[in-house]
Amino acid sequence: MATTGLYKTFKYKLKPTAEQERELERVLLHCRKLYNTALEQRKTAYERCGISLSRYGQEAELKDLRAELPAYAAIHSHVLRDVLARLDNAYAAFFRRIREGQTPGYPRFHGRTRYNSFTYKEFGNGATLDNGFLILSKIGRIAVRWSRPLVGTPKTVTISREADGYYVSFSCVDVPIQALQSTGQETGIDLGLESFATLSNGQRIFHPGWYRKAERSLKTAQRRVSRRTKGSNRRRKAVKLLAKAHLSVKRQRQDFHHKTALALVRVNDIIYHEDLQTANLLKNHHLAKSISDAGWSQFLIILSFKAACAGRRVVKVPPAYTSQMCSGCGVLVHKGLSVRWHRCPECGTSLNRDHNAAKNIERVGQTLRGGAALAASENRASARL
Repeated sequence: MATTGLYKTFKYKLKPTAEQERELERVLLHCRKLYNTALEQRKTAYERCGISLSRYGQEAELKDLRAELPAYAAIHSHVLRDVLARLDNAYAAFFRRIREGQTPGYPRFHGRTRYNSFTYKEFGNGATLDNGFLILSKIGRIAVRWSRPLVGTPKTVTISREADGYYVSFSCVDVPIQALQSTGQETGIDLGLESFATLSNGQRIFHPGWYRKAERSLKTAQRRVSRRTKGSNRRRKAVKLLAKAHLSVKRQRQDFHHKTALALVRVNDIIYHEDLQTANLLKNHHLAKSISDAGWSQFLIILSFKAACAGRRVVKVPPAYTSQMCSGCGVLVHKGLSVRWHRCPECGTSLNRDHNAAKNIERVGQTLRGGAALAASENRASARL
């Protein structure tokens, strides 16, 4: 039976007229200027006076700004407030990274191509739907290419600019969970480079290496950009073609991730995977490009969401020793990355290294899940006492 409670974003292609495109460009331009001005205001106030400005103090100035500048009066107030909210989130992330000892990354000014979206914070207030058309306040009635039904209750509306045009994203709540029938199957998956994923039953899933295949054409497109005169129309056209080439690679990767995740979710009730820290793995410069091309983090996010939509479970497993431990007897068999076959001197287990890791991931995941279930039952028993 379908239940409610999921948050989900639905994205659709917009089909604006030439005039509407100019209006969307105008909104992005002024949102970017507001972001940069607010950032400069915060930076100057702290450097000269030691004062930290707040988001709400800057929002209070919007009324005067809209009264003085007609260009901002022509933009919905929720859109302008969201710009300041984004800046506030950038500062919050900056201070969080300082507390955690990471590279801080101070909020930076956005160039013309660095600010590509704006948001209406409340559906129905500035952005609404009417007979299949998207109606934006002070912009107009825009046609939408409905590629799938919109489910749930829309809360926010975001307009984004990509290499091939404009898109609208509806963030919805109370999206029904369409639970699949139980199969009684569980699996562990080991993500790798030789094969994209290896399951605990020995099945291997390969990916075509989208970026590697497109490198030659991307190199040609990049060279075309570098040979054009900066600021010229020919350079702008070359930049657009390069962006479309990168977008094509990105979408090929996403399509593979969605299809692979859906196939796994349909067959298995519970899926175990390593709790990978991809940012640390990317520090290996010999493997960074291949790891980025595989897109492990994106795949795991997609897998977790599809599992939640289908009433399945995805369990993270600590990655320590999953490749070194023998899945047959549990003895540690140390081997370098170049050794692709696992042979145990104790029990004689012999199988592919990734297959061995996938079996260990499934076993460890089942142990952790069993321990969590036992702890939960003990808590319920103590609560009854």
